[in-house]
Formats: sequence, structure tokens, C-alpha cells
Amino acid sequence: MNRVKGLLSATAIVAASSAAATELEVMHWWTSGGEAAAVKEFADAFNASGNTWVDAAIAGGEAARAVMVSRLTGGDPMGAFQFNHGRQAEELIEAGLLRDITDIAEAEGWKDIVNPSTLLDACTVDGRIYCAPVNIHSWQWIWLSHKAYEDAGLPVPTNWEEFVASAPKLQEAGKLPLALGQQGWQQRGLFNVLFAALVSNDVFMSVYGDKNVEIAGGEDVAAVFKAAETARAMAAESTVQNWNDATNLVITGQAGGQVMGDWAQGEFAMAEQVAGEDYSCLPGLGMTELLSTGGDAFYFPVLEDEAQVAAQTELAKLMLKPETQVAFNLKKGSLPVRGDIDLSTANDCMQKGLKLLSEGALLPDTAMLNTPDTADQISTLFVEFFADPSITAEDAQAQFVTIIENAE
Repeated sequence: MNRVKGLLSATAIVAASSAAATELEVMHWWTSGGEAAAVKEFADAFNASGNTWVDAAIAGGEAARAVMVSRLTGGDPMGAFQFNHGRQAEELIEAGLLRDITDIAEAEGWKDIVNPSTLLDACTVDGRIYCAPVNIHSWQWIWLSHKAYEDAGLPVPTNWEEFVASAPKLQEAGKLPLALGQQGWQQRGLFNVLFAALVSNDVFMSVYGDKNVEIAGGEDVAAVFKAAETARAMAAESTVQNWNDATNLVITGQAGGQVMGDWAQGEFAMAEQVAGEDYSCLPGLGMTELLSTGGDAFYFPVLEDEAQVAAQTELAKLMLKPETQVAFNLKKGSLPVRGDIDLSTANDCMQKGLKLLSEGALLPDTAMLNTPDTADQISTLFVEFFADPSITAEDAQAQFVTIIENAE
């Protein structure tokens, strides 16, 4: 009889545990090999808490954001979703659709551990915190294939100028100088990296921070558009669409380099390539070494179900736990948002990023400075610019000035 009671008690415990487990739909746009490996670290940690991560990945950030916003405004919220740090969620917060997680941030001491503090500031509206920052991503990198340069009989460049100078010989060797996906956000990103690397921070912030039209139309920015014109010629034969396909051209030695954010490291890691041996990385294009403090954050829609609210709380907490931060960011190629964890096992490229972070060589990400509407307008400009060589640098700059003039 006692044995039967014991079995019944054990069964009851299992049933109670199963009943307490809550499914939470999590939406994001991490679909490449490296990204999927990274997001699995979050999913595994959440599942280990007794809850269930229901993965809802949508390829492409712009497409994913459109679906997420439609779901939220249509009254069909998910449990949690990924946005970039910055102004993308402003209207959703104003509409009262996103959960205020200030209580979680305060209980977990996020203000004391999130570094730089601007990441948490980007989650804060009217003194209240609405998101959990999970990583620091910087656009300010060029990735260079050692195989491509070895095949061409050239040394690996150490800066943008040397990279440009290597283009003719790369082409003679049958290599694509610059791999670039044919999507507006990638082309806009390339321009912004050139902008940050080739002019002073003051010029960059005057245009994107202060929306200074005179400087946007001036000689410094004109030089950036000339560099973009050069990049267009170097990428003229690049026909791939997705960023990770462009990265693969570098990994396989078909292209000399790619200007892309540090999430590209996840693809190199999946291909078992070694930083400093198989590929090189130059922060700030080797010209102005700095990091833009962009990245990803998770927001939590307002829900009525108490069990799902509790699961949201659990997920928000674990995303910033030390062990989760290490596991996720090593796979993602990004830097952790915690300033108190050991990443001595990080590769050569991550170590460069960590050094710049410790030195404070930082620049706000454009997503923190521009509204999504302004970003979309700049993307459209560069889709046209890279598709049509007849559009001169001067013409493109004139259109850029108009965008900045009307930016909020």
C-alpha cells in the first residue's frame, strides 16, 4: 500500500510539474547557421527552467518586424520578441502593448551590470524599462579571406585603403573584391560603416544625432559617398541576396572581404575557421577603430495569462544570467551586455571588440539615433544607388540631405 502511495505521489509530482510548465512563443529573425546555434542557448536555458520555448523564427529583420508589429497591433501577441536596441519599439510602448519590466531589472540589478549603460537607456522610456538587452553588436567590421589573398598572391590588407588598392589584382585572380548582399539594410549598413570609419565622430553625430543638414551636404560626407561609389564598383559582381551567403563567399575564398557586423563571426565559427589564421577582422575598417553599440533586446508583450507572465519573467531574468550570456554570445559572435563576466576563451576578433569596449571607443548605433522610417528611407536610397551606377555620389548625397532634413 505504501509503495502504491509512493507511486501515486511521484505521479502527482510529475503531473504538477507538467502543469506548471508554460509554453512561450518567442519571435526573432535569427535563422542563419551561426544565429540558430546561438538562439538555441537561450531556448535550452529556458526549457531547463521547466517552461517550453516555442520557436517562431522569421528570416530577415525587416520582414520579421512587420509580422511582429502586425501581431501586436492586431491583438495576437506572442510571448516575447527580438528587436534591435534603439527606437524600433517606441510606438508599441506608447500604445501600451509592451510590458514594463522595471521591477525585473531592479530585482536583478541590471543597472549595475549592463555595460555600457546606454544599452539599458535604449530600453528606457519615461524612466521605465521595457526590454532586456542581450548583446552588443557592432557593424564596424570588415572580414577578410586569407585564402582569397593567398590565391591572388597578395598580403591581407590592414585597412580600407589597402583593401581598395587590392581590388584589381583580386579581380585578375578571379575573385570578387567585395561581397555584398543585395538588400537595402546591408547596403545602408555598408555606407554607415564607411561614414563612421572615414570621418570624425563629431561629423557622424552632427548628421545622425543633431540632423545637421549643412554638414550632411558638406565635404566630409561627400568623401563618404565617394567611398560608397568605390564600394559599389568593387561589389558590382556580387549577386547574392542574404548576408550569410555573402559571408560564405569570404569563408570559401571566392571574395576578398565583406563589410558586415560581428554576427558574421557565427558563420566563420560554424565553418570551423580560426580568426587570425583563416580570416582577419578589422574594426573600424582599420581606419578608425571603434564599435557601434547596437545589438539585440527582447521585449515582452502585455499578456493576461498569469502563467505566461511568470514565464516571461523567467525568460527575462535568465537572458542576462552570466552563464547564459557567455554561452549565447560565444556562439553569436557578439559581446556580452554584462561587464562582469570572463570571456578569456573568446577568439581573436572578439578580443579586439572587448578591448575597444573596455577603452570606451564607442559610437551609438544608428538604430538609436534614427527612427525606423528614416532608416527605411536611407535603405531605399542605397538600393537604388547600388543598383544603378548612373547615380553619382553627388546625386545620392543630395537625396541623403533631404532625408536628414525631414528626419525626426
